[in-house]
Formats: sequence, structure tokens, C-alpha cells
Amino acid sequence: MYQKYGKRLFDITASALALVLLSPLLLWLAWKIKKNLGSPVLFSQIRPGKKNKLFRLYKFRSMTDARDKQGNLLPDEMRMTDFGRKLRATSLDELPELFNILKGDMSLVGPRPQLVRDMVFFTEKEMHRQDVTPGLTGLAQISGRNNIDWKERFAYDLQYIQNISLQEDLRIIWRTIFRVSQQKDIATDGMETSEDYGDWLLRNKLLTESDYCQKQQAANEILREWQEFHGV
Repeated sequence: MYQKYGKRLFDITASALALVLLSPLLLWLAWKIKKNLGSPVLFSQIRPGKKNKLFRLYKFRSMTDARDKQGNLLPDEMRMTDFGRKLRATSLDELPELFNILKGDMSLVGPRPQLVRDMVFFTEKEMHRQDVTPGLTGLAQISGRNNIDWKERFAYDLQYIQNISLQEDLRIIWRTIFRVSQQKDIATDGMETSEDYGDWLLRNKLLTESDYCQKQQAANEILREWQEFHGV
């Protein structure tokens, strides 16, 4: 009953209340980001949601748009600023996702929405994490976040899907607040941000270079079709 009806009601109520209560903070952060990083204040990215339906996820911007002479974005570590690191360390960059929750693209608790270029590498079993609405936080986030390997993260996601309840969601939310206050496991050790799933598989020699390139091309095609359909 909770999974079918109560969870969505809980998401709407909690996200709407949070947006009202946090509106001064949201406005202040928007001003600080524009002052430190310029416009746009928000960063958006296409992510696969429930049943692999693509949606536009919103975050506060935490990097510059610095590019090389060919116009390509510089690596993350060269575009990340001290201000951006603070945003990520406190998870304040995630707050605009409350609008995604209110809209219905996301839930407060669930498997984190991965990139399209991660999704194309999912196994049949891992693809079941797409059976539910993705979350702002989840069991994997309170169990090591970006400092456990991808297979462990997906195992936690699948474990959560088998045990969805209001009690579990409240427990995860409470543990998330505690972990965020500790500012731990924000990025993969030795990296400015989390490593892509495909890159992790390739680095650990769990797929070939040709398979990697083929999957990346498939991800680019999925994004291209979505952009054409939406006139982006």
C-alpha cells in the first residue's frame, strides 16, 4: 500500500514543505553561485528514471565552463572550484532535485538516477533498479556513497527495492542527514567526482575496449534521439 500510494503522497508533502522552508537558503545559494561561478545557476543533465524514461535532473552548478582551445570542456578537476567543492561536500548542490521530486521524476528515497552512459552498461539484474522511481538519497548513499564500488552500490539498490516501506525510507533519510553532516564519501577516492560505471568496468578489465566504445555510442544515440524528440 505504501509503495503504491503512500510513497508518492509522502514525496509531494515532504518536497513541497522542504521547498517552502528552504526557499531563503535556495535564493541565497543561487546568488552565491552566480557571484562565484556566473550564469547559469542551475546545471541540468538527462538521466534515466523509472522504466528508463529519460528526464532532466536539476542541480546547483558547482563547476566552471572552462574549455580548451578546441572548445571541449576541461577535466572535472580543472573546472572544480573551492566554492564548488563546498557545495558538493555539504550536498547543497542537490537541493534543486526537490523540484524533480515534486514533479514526479524522482522520489525522496530510491536508487540514485545514474547517467545514460552508466545505464547502457547495466546487466539484466542491475536493470531492475530502474523498476522504481529514482531517489534523492538511497540505501547505497548511507552505506558508503561514492566510496564503495559500483557492484556494491547496485546490490544495495536492489536490496532496497525488495524492502520498500515508510519505516525504511524514514531511516534512510535520517541516516542521510547524519552522513551529509560528516561530509564523507562525496567523491571516489583520488577523483574530483564519482567515476562513471563504464570507466570503472574498463579500468577493472571487466569489459573490452571495443565493448566499451560500442556502449558509449549507444548512450550517445539514446541522448541524441531524446534531444531531437524534445527539440533541444
